[in-house]
Amino acid sequence: MQNLIETHNLTKVYSKVRCVNALNMKVPPGAVYGFLGPNGAGKSTTLKMILGLARPTEGTITLFGTPMNEKNRIHLLADTGSLIESPSYYGHLSGEENLHIIQTLKGCSPKDIDEVLRIVRLSDAKKKLVSHYSLGMKQRLGLAAALLGFPKLLILDEPTNGLDPAGIQEMRELICTLPSQYGITVVVSSHLLSEIDQMADHVGIIRKGELVYQDTLASLHAHAKQQIALRTGHPATAISLLHQDGIEVEQEEDYLLFPLMDDAYVARLCNRLVEQNVALYRIEKREKSLEDIFLSLTGKESSL
Repeated sequence: MQNLIETHNLTKVYSKVRCVNALNMKVPPGAVYGFLGPNGAGKSTTLKMILGLARPTEGTITLFGTPMNEKNRIHLLADTGSLIESPSYYGHLSGEENLHIIQTLKGCSPKDIDEVLRIVRLSDAKKKLVSHYSLGMKQRLGLAAALLGFPKLLILDEPTNGLDPAGIQEMRELICTLPSQYGITVVVSSHLLSEIDQMADHVGIIRKGELVYQDTLASLHAHAKQQIALRTGHPATAISLLHQDGIEVEQEEDYLLFPLMDDAYVARLCNRLVEQNVALYRIEKREKSLEDIFLSLTGKESSL
Protein backbone atom coordinates (compact mmCIF):
# COMPACT_ATOMS: atom_id res chain seq x y z
CA MET A 1 0.00 0.00 0.00
CA GLN A 2 1.45 3.33 -1.10
CA ASN A 3 2.38 5.74 1.68
CA LEU A 4 0.70 9.15 1.62
CA ILE A 5 3.90 10.83 2.84
CA GLU A 6 7.47 9.68 2.33
CA THR A 7 10.56 11.71 3.02
CA HIS A 8 14.06 10.64 2.03
CA ASN A 9 17.03 12.10 3.93
CA LEU A 10 14.98 15.23 4.65
CA THR A 11 17.30 17.81 6.20
CA LYS A 12 16.97 21.43 7.31
CA VAL A 13 19.93 23.55 8.41
CA TYR A 14 19.42 26.90 10.14
CA SER A 15 22.59 28.90 10.90
CA LYS A 16 24.78 25.79 10.55
CA VAL A 17 22.55 23.88 13.00
CA ARG A 18 20.83 20.73 11.65
CA CYS A 19 17.30 21.14 12.99
CA VAL A 20 16.16 18.13 10.95
CA ASN A 21 18.75 15.54 9.96
CA ALA A 22 18.31 12.91 7.21
CA LEU A 23 14.75 12.10 8.23
CA ASN A 24 12.97 9.19 6.50
CA MET A 25 9.30 9.41 7.40
CA LYS A 26 6.57 7.05 6.12
CA VAL A 27 2.89 7.74 6.71
CA PRO A 28 0.52 4.97 5.53
CA PRO A 29 -2.99 5.80 4.26
CA GLY A 30 -5.86 5.67 6.74
CA ALA A 31 -3.56 6.14 9.73
CA VAL A 32 -3.43 8.55 12.61
CA TYR A 33 0.35 9.03 12.60
CA GLY A 34 1.65 10.44 15.87
CA PHE A 35 4.78 12.57 15.37
CA LEU A 36 6.25 12.59 18.84
CA GLY A 37 9.24 14.33 20.37
CA PRO A 38 10.36 16.88 22.97
CA ASN A 39 9.95 20.59 22.34
CA GLY A 40 12.63 21.76 19.91
CA ALA A 41 13.15 18.27 18.43
CA GLY A 42 12.29 19.42 14.89
CA LYS A 43 8.61 18.44 14.60
CA SER A 44 7.25 21.78 13.38
CA THR A 45 10.16 22.30 10.99
CA THR A 46 9.54 18.87 9.43
CA LEU A 47 5.82 19.54 8.98
CA LYS A 48 6.51 22.98 7.50
CA MET A 49 8.83 21.41 4.91
CA ILE A 50 6.18 18.83 4.00
CA LEU A 51 3.68 21.68 3.52
CA GLY A 52 6.11 23.77 1.47
CA LEU A 53 6.34 26.48 4.15
CA ALA A 54 10.08 25.88 4.55
CA ARG A 55 12.56 24.83 1.89
CA PRO A 56 14.56 21.66 2.65
CA THR A 57 18.33 22.00 2.71
CA GLU A 58 18.64 18.42 1.45
CA GLY A 59 16.40 15.46 0.74
CA THR A 60 13.10 14.84 -1.00
CA ILE A 61 9.40 14.72 -0.11
CA THR A 62 6.83 12.48 -1.81
CA LEU A 63 3.11 13.21 -1.38
CA PHE A 64 0.45 10.79 -2.64
CA GLY A 65 3.14 8.87 -4.53
CA THR A 66 4.42 11.95 -6.40
CA PRO A 67 7.76 13.67 -5.64
CA MET A 68 6.99 17.24 -4.60
CA ASN A 69 8.71 20.14 -6.36
CA GLU A 70 8.12 23.84 -7.03
CA LYS A 71 5.98 23.12 -10.10
CA ASN A 72 3.52 20.63 -8.58
CA ARG A 73 3.54 21.77 -4.92
CA ILE A 74 0.28 23.75 -5.10
CA HIS A 75 -1.48 20.94 -6.97
CA LEU A 76 -0.40 18.31 -4.42
CA LEU A 77 -1.24 20.47 -1.42
CA ALA A 78 -4.79 20.93 -2.72
CA ASP A 79 -5.51 17.53 -1.15
CA THR A 80 -3.93 18.55 2.17
CA GLY A 81 -5.34 20.45 5.14
CA SER A 82 -3.21 21.77 7.97
CA LEU A 83 -3.20 23.51 11.32
CA ILE A 84 0.33 24.63 12.20
CA GLU A 85 0.95 26.20 15.59
CA SER A 86 -2.03 28.48 16.43
CA PRO A 87 -4.96 29.08 14.06
CA SER A 88 -5.33 32.39 12.21
CA TYR A 89 -8.67 34.14 12.06
CA TYR A 90 -10.42 37.52 11.69
CA GLY A 91 -11.73 38.34 15.16
CA HIS A 92 -14.29 40.89 13.91
CA LEU A 93 -15.98 38.22 11.74
CA SER A 94 -18.10 35.27 12.80
CA GLY A 95 -16.87 31.70 12.62
CA GLU A 96 -19.04 31.09 9.56
CA GLU A 97 -17.71 34.23 7.81
CA ASN A 98 -14.12 33.17 8.50
CA LEU A 99 -14.82 29.81 6.89
CA HIS A 100 -16.48 31.47 3.88
CA ILE A 101 -13.20 33.28 3.15
CA ILE A 102 -11.16 30.08 3.32
CA GLN A 103 -13.78 28.16 1.32
CA THR A 104 -13.53 30.77 -1.45
CA LEU A 105 -9.72 30.58 -1.46
CA LYS A 106 -9.79 26.78 -1.56
CA GLY A 107 -12.47 26.70 -4.24
CA CYS A 108 -14.48 24.03 -2.46
CA SER A 109 -18.25 23.75 -2.06
CA PRO A 110 -20.05 26.25 0.24
CA LYS A 111 -21.99 23.23 1.56
CA ASP A 112 -18.75 22.09 3.26
CA ILE A 113 -18.99 24.96 5.74
CA ASP A 114 -22.02 23.66 7.61
CA GLU A 115 -20.62 20.13 7.50
CA VAL A 116 -17.23 21.02 9.03
CA LEU A 117 -18.92 23.21 11.65
CA ARG A 118 -21.04 20.20 12.59
CA ILE A 119 -17.98 17.93 12.78
CA VAL A 120 -16.12 20.28 15.14
CA ARG A 121 -19.32 21.04 17.09
CA LEU A 122 -19.46 24.76 16.38
CA SER A 123 -22.82 24.89 14.58
CA ASP A 124 -24.47 26.75 17.47
CA ALA A 125 -21.66 29.35 17.56
CA LYS A 126 -21.25 29.94 13.81
CA LYS A 127 -22.82 33.44 13.97
CA LYS A 128 -20.75 34.47 16.99
CA LEU A 129 -17.73 36.77 16.54
CA VAL A 130 -14.50 34.79 16.73
CA SER A 131 -13.03 37.39 19.12
CA HIS A 132 -15.60 36.09 21.61
CA TYR A 133 -14.62 32.43 21.13
CA SER A 134 -12.80 30.54 23.85
CA LEU A 135 -9.34 29.11 23.10
CA GLY A 136 -10.84 25.67 22.56
CA MET A 137 -13.43 27.06 20.13
CA LYS A 138 -10.69 28.84 18.17
CA GLN A 139 -8.73 25.59 17.93
CA ARG A 140 -11.85 23.81 16.67
CA LEU A 141 -12.45 26.59 14.14
CA GLY A 142 -8.87 26.12 12.93
CA LEU A 143 -9.56 22.40 12.54
CA ALA A 144 -12.79 23.20 10.66
CA ALA A 145 -10.83 25.42 8.26
CA ALA A 146 -8.31 22.62 7.67
CA LEU A 147 -11.17 20.19 6.95
CA LEU A 148 -12.80 22.35 4.26
CA GLY A 149 -12.79 20.41 1.00
CA PHE A 150 -12.27 17.17 2.98
CA PRO A 151 -8.62 16.63 2.08
CA LYS A 152 -6.97 13.21 1.84
CA LEU A 153 -4.31 14.31 4.33
CA LEU A 154 -4.59 16.44 7.47
CA ILE A 155 -1.48 17.75 9.25
CA LEU A 156 -1.96 19.06 12.80
CA ASP A 157 0.89 20.57 14.79
CA GLU A 158 0.30 20.35 18.56
CA PRO A 159 -3.51 20.78 18.17
CA THR A 160 -4.20 20.42 21.92
CA ASN A 161 -1.77 23.14 23.03
CA GLY A 162 -3.33 25.46 25.59
CA LEU A 163 -6.59 23.50 25.88
CA ASP A 164 -8.18 22.50 29.16
CA PRO A 165 -8.74 18.77 29.87
CA ALA A 166 -12.26 18.83 28.38
CA GLY A 167 -10.97 20.58 25.24
CA ILE A 168 -8.13 18.07 24.89
CA GLN A 169 -10.57 15.16 25.15
CA GLU A 170 -12.87 16.74 22.57
CA MET A 171 -10.04 17.40 20.10
CA ARG A 172 -8.71 13.85 20.61
CA GLU A 173 -12.12 12.32 19.87
CA LEU A 174 -12.50 14.42 16.73
CA ILE A 175 -9.10 13.38 15.38
CA CYS A 176 -9.75 9.68 16.06
CA THR A 177 -12.96 9.70 13.98
CA LEU A 178 -11.48 11.29 10.85
CA PRO A 179 -9.89 8.21 9.18
CA SER A 180 -12.87 5.88 9.68
CA GLN A 181 -15.68 8.36 9.00
CA TYR A 182 -14.15 10.61 6.34
CA GLY A 183 -11.21 8.63 4.93
CA ILE A 184 -8.74 11.31 6.05
CA THR A 185 -5.19 10.32 7.00
CA VAL A 186 -3.97 12.41 9.94
CA VAL A 187 -0.46 13.41 11.00
CA VAL A 188 -0.57 14.88 14.49
CA SER A 189 2.49 16.14 16.36
CA SER A 190 2.85 16.32 20.12
CA HIS A 191 5.47 16.37 22.86
CA LEU A 192 3.11 14.40 25.13
CA LEU A 193 3.30 10.62 24.95
CA SER A 194 -0.10 10.22 26.63
CA GLU A 195 -1.74 12.24 23.86
CA ILE A 196 -0.27 10.17 21.04
CA ASP A 197 -0.96 6.94 22.91
CA GLN A 198 -4.68 7.74 22.94
CA MET A 199 -4.94 8.96 19.33
CA ALA A 200 -2.43 7.29 17.04
CA ASP A 201 -2.01 3.86 15.51
CA HIS A 202 1.40 4.65 13.97
CA VAL A 203 4.17 6.65 15.60
CA GLY A 204 7.40 8.36 14.65
CA ILE A 205 9.66 9.60 17.45
CA ILE A 206 12.08 12.43 16.68
CA ARG A 207 15.06 13.45 18.84
CA LYS A 208 17.38 16.36 17.99
CA GLY A 209 16.17 16.30 14.39
CA GLU A 210 16.64 12.54 13.90
CA LEU A 211 13.92 9.91 13.64
CA VAL A 212 14.85 7.40 16.35
CA TYR A 213 11.76 5.19 16.08
CA GLN A 214 9.04 4.59 13.50
CA ASP A 215 6.48 1.77 13.54
CA THR A 216 2.98 0.95 14.74
CA LEU A 217 2.02 2.00 18.24
CA ALA A 218 1.32 -1.67 19.00
CA SER A 219 4.93 -2.47 18.17
CA LEU A 220 6.12 0.26 20.54
CA HIS A 221 3.92 -1.19 23.29
CA ALA A 222 5.47 -4.60 22.63
CA HIS A 223 8.80 -3.20 23.85
CA ALA A 224 7.26 -2.70 27.29
CA LYS A 225 9.29 -5.58 28.73
CA GLN A 226 7.88 -7.54 31.68
CA GLN A 227 10.31 -8.96 34.26
CA ILE A 228 10.47 -10.58 37.67
CA ALA A 229 12.48 -8.67 40.29
CA LEU A 230 13.94 -10.79 43.10
CA ARG A 231 15.74 -9.61 46.24
CA THR A 232 17.43 -12.28 48.36
CA GLY A 233 19.95 -12.65 51.16
CA HIS A 234 22.38 -14.46 48.83
CA PRO A 235 22.10 -13.29 45.19
CA ALA A 236 24.91 -15.58 43.97
CA THR A 237 22.88 -18.69 44.85
CA ALA A 238 19.79 -17.34 43.08
CA ILE A 239 21.86 -16.49 39.99
CA SER A 240 23.35 -20.00 39.97
CA LEU A 241 19.89 -21.64 40.13
CA LEU A 242 18.55 -19.42 37.34
CA HIS A 243 21.59 -20.11 35.15
CA GLN A 244 21.10 -23.86 35.70
CA ASP A 245 17.63 -23.42 34.17
CA GLY A 246 19.08 -21.47 31.23
CA ILE A 247 17.60 -18.14 32.34
CA GLU A 248 19.51 -14.90 31.79
CA VAL A 249 19.75 -12.62 34.82
CA GLU A 250 20.45 -8.87 35.15
CA GLN A 251 21.51 -7.17 38.37
CA GLU A 252 20.08 -3.79 39.27
CA GLU A 253 21.14 -2.47 42.67
CA ASP A 254 19.91 -5.06 45.21
CA TYR A 255 17.60 -6.85 42.76
CA LEU A 256 18.00 -9.69 40.30
CA LEU A 257 15.92 -9.23 37.15
CA PHE A 258 14.91 -12.09 34.88
CA PRO A 259 12.20 -12.59 32.22
CA LEU A 260 8.58 -13.01 33.30
CA MET A 261 7.93 -16.69 34.09
CA ASP A 262 4.74 -18.52 35.00
CA ASP A 263 3.66 -18.73 38.66
CA ALA A 264 4.57 -22.42 38.95
CA TYR A 265 8.22 -21.76 38.02
CA VAL A 266 8.50 -18.80 40.39
CA ALA A 267 7.06 -20.92 43.22
CA ARG A 268 9.59 -23.71 42.54
CA LEU A 269 12.46 -21.21 42.47
CA CYS A 270 11.41 -19.78 45.82
CA ASN A 271 11.17 -23.28 47.34
CA ARG A 272 14.68 -24.16 46.10
CA LEU A 273 16.10 -20.97 47.60
CA VAL A 274 14.41 -21.62 50.95
CA GLU A 275 15.73 -25.22 50.92
CA GLN A 276 19.24 -23.75 50.63
CA ASN A 277 18.56 -21.37 53.55
CA VAL A 278 18.57 -18.27 51.32
CA ALA A 279 16.37 -15.51 52.73
CA LEU A 280 13.71 -14.10 50.37
CA TYR A 281 13.12 -10.42 50.99
CA ARG A 282 10.98 -9.41 48.03
CA ILE A 283 9.69 -10.74 44.71
CA GLU A 284 7.64 -8.63 42.32
CA LYS A 285 6.59 -8.22 38.70
CA ARG A 286 7.99 -5.21 36.86
CA GLU A 287 7.10 -3.72 33.50
CA LYS A 288 9.02 -1.19 31.44
CA SER A 289 6.37 1.43 30.81
CA LEU A 290 5.74 3.24 27.54
CA GLU A 291 6.96 6.38 29.32
CA ASP A 292 10.28 4.65 30.11
CA ILE A 293 10.67 3.67 26.45
CA PHE A 294 9.93 7.21 25.29
CA LEU A 295 12.42 8.68 27.74
CA SER A 296 15.10 6.22 26.67
CA LEU A 297 14.52 7.15 23.02
CA THR A 298 14.48 10.90 23.57
CA GLY A 299 16.99 11.02 26.42
CA LYS A 300 20.54 9.65 26.57
CA GLU A 301 19.77 6.54 24.54
CA SER A 302 18.74 6.70 20.90
CA SER A 303 17.47 3.19 20.21
CA LEU A 304 15.50 0.41 21.81
